[in-house]
Amino acid sequence: MVPNRTGEGAKVLNALKAEGVNLAAFSGFPVSARRAQIDFVPSNRDAFLAAAKKAGLKPVGPKVAFLIQGQDRMGAVANIVGKLREAKINITAMQAIAAGEGHYGAILWVKPRNISKAAQALGAS
Repeated sequence: MVPNRTGEGAKVLNALKAEGVNLAAFSGFPVSARRAQIDFVPSNRDAFLAAAKKAGLKPVGPKVAFLIQGQDRMGAVANIVGKLREAKINITAMQAIAAGEGHYGAILWVKPRNISKAAQALGAS
């Protein structure tokens, strides 16, 4: 959680960049007029935690997110959410975007009790 003010996301991202932290995904959104939630999927968890500590951040977690990448085609995301629907798993949050050159990416979260079942439904390793 960070203050919901202009530049807070940039401050955090620049602190991570300065420490050489690579992110596979990032999501941020307001949760109230004063607070915003930022979620990170770092390529290297230990490097992220060290950089976050140095920057004075207090990460909550870890949480499990599914990072999905693939060839962009009509219905690609519908197929993903359909697999979870068939497994009777509710998606907590999801963002998807066309990445250009025929690719897309998505990140999604499910409740902790559904992680293993979702991984199986999605064929995740």
